[in-house]
Amino acid sequence: MRLRYEQWMTRYGRVYGSSREKEVRYQIFKDNAALVDSFNAAGDKPYKLGTNQFADLTNEEFKTTRCRFKGHMCSLQEESFRYENVSAVPTAMDWRKKGAVTPIKDQGQCGSCWAFSAVGAMEGITQLSTGKLISLSEQELVDCDTKGEDQGCGGGLMDDAFKFIIQNKGLTTETNYPYTTADGSCSASKEGNPAATIKGYEDVPANNEVALMKAVSSQPISVAIDAGDSSFQLYESGIFTGECGTELDHGVTAVGYGESGGMKY
Repeated sequence: MRLRYEQWMTRYGRVYGSSREKEVRYQIFKDNAALVDSFNAAGDKPYKLGTNQFADLTNEEFKTTRCRFKGHMCSLQEESFRYENVSAVPTAMDWRKKGAVTPIKDQGQCGSCWAFSAVGAMEGITQLSTGKLISLSEQELVDCDTKGEDQGCGGGLMDDAFKFIIQNKGLTTETNYPYTTADGSCSASKEGNPAATIKGYEDVPANNEVALMKAVSSQPISVAIDAGDSSFQLYESGIFTGECGTELDHGVTAVGYGESGGMKY
């Protein structure tokens, strides 16, 4: 196990501040590796776990640093839904293959998932509207969208991020306002140079998978999920079928759906 740990450290560039911290992290890694090996040996799920970059974190640490979507009850109010009358929904969709998804980004040790989720959806609709795939700035949201529910690395809501983007007349590029994995002071000069904007947003009707499918078939969208389980933390490959919880704690971007081996995803 020691060798496995050292190889893992090399792979992910892990350097600890002291031998004591390294030993503490080793014990956590060992526990997570045992969980991974036991789960994969059972072989009764359509997905595999692995000692990924989160393998030296306890599940509580993972949730604290990564899962900071400020979940709230969905509105039961009847609202308009722009894709309500969509009838021809394809059996599969992958917006990555259609050039509407930027390369994978890493939020790091910062609870800014809400910003990445909102920006991912905005990057997608911008590409569909203009033909240009532009990597937009999550850091602008982290630093500047702080007057309401959104509080940078402390968590936030995608709806509130969209409101800020509309009021602010857009977001600048990732290149102009790069991500730092930390809260910072809002840069007015960078913020005042938008590269893309949106005119509005709306929520997919609650508890309606058909509506969700219609929305994702039309564009990448922001969604909230329960990512607090250890199986999500240590996920490696396959179709994830972990427990469906009731606590929404993580913001992501849905970029497609389909079917594999008779299983829909």
